[in-house]
Amino acid sequence: MEHPENSEEYKGLTVNKGIEQPSIVNPYLKHRKKVRRRQFSVGEFVEGIVKGDVTVLSQAVTLVESVKPEHQAVAQEVIEKCLPYSGKSMRIGISGVPGAGKSTSIDVFGLHVLEKGGKLAVLAIDPSSERSKGSILGDKTRMEKLSVHPKSFIRPSPSAGSLGGVARKTRETIILCEAAGFDKIFVETVGVGQSETAVHSMVDFFLLIQLAGTGDELQGIKRGIMEMADGIVINKADGSNIEKAKLAASHFRNALHLFPAPDSGWSPKVLTYSGFYGIGIKEIWDMIYEYFDFVKANGYFDYRRNEQAKYWMYESINEHLRDSFYNNERIAAMLPVKEREVLNGQLTSFVAAKKLLDAYFEMMK
Repeated sequence: MEHPENSEEYKGLTVNKGIEQPSIVNPYLKHRKKVRRRQFSVGEFVEGIVKGDVTVLSQAVTLVESVKPEHQAVAQEVIEKCLPYSGKSMRIGISGVPGAGKSTSIDVFGLHVLEKGGKLAVLAIDPSSERSKGSILGDKTRMEKLSVHPKSFIRPSPSAGSLGGVARKTRETIILCEAAGFDKIFVETVGVGQSETAVHSMVDFFLLIQLAGTGDELQGIKRGIMEMADGIVINKADGSNIEKAKLAASHFRNALHLFPAPDSGWSPKVLTYSGFYGIGIKEIWDMIYEYFDFVKANGYFDYRRNEQAKYWMYESINEHLRDSFYNNERIAAMLPVKEREVLNGQLTSFVAAKKLLDAYFEMMK
């Protein structure tokens, strides 16, 4: 019996059957088939990129960032065919201490230069978590005006643990953006550190953003990053902070005199501005244009581009050797064993490393 309370022994007590409950699934909901995005051929990728199709460009960048071998094979072929259309942009690296207002500054820098025409690509590198390996990729939300501009392309990418605070594939992405007709490329890096040399090796002008009123103005910055900077700008020079910004600029100018003259022959300038209020933006761009005229006139521009190409050739060799080593099945099996031997004190770290490398090179013969 469904309800025992309705039996004879419980006279006067009746329990109704109740109402049948409806299904939790909407009966009017139509099942949609999941449509898989069509994979473009190499020729279609190149044709779309050269025409300036942002959708095709985005998919090509995704291929470049993929770690799948089949994606990498297509990406490298696309990059090779796009090379003749690249190299004609102004590549500007932008770095600074966390909270210096890099994203807000890029928003106003970009709008200022787009008023004169051309197209701008912003490659924003977001730090990846050491624990989860994930990234927020929220830089685009802080570039409110630039993100909706029809002549701009903003691509946030995870740093994915790559040294230098810049995504490993950023240089290849620059080539694709140049082929798509973007004549200004901004590379926003994770933050300040001596490993920031990676971004310096792929841009023409390195802009450093600093803050005033944070204690010792030179405390939060390393000598190495100071020597790489082609221009230093002090942000938030507005309201009651103007005098502090001017004082900070004076400290930086004095510090720059202590460093050897850069190979370019250019004397780095220190300027103040306000990204929030858009004050002093024109002066910063005047400095950047002046730098480009200077290095193109003395031949340093071409020299630096050639040195960068050579540097990235060696970086690619190092990357492929590392991947080949760690993806080797025999080495992958040996690694935990050697790791245990090191932890148990049976081998030193250096001997264990040598045994692994010897085994790898023996297999390569």
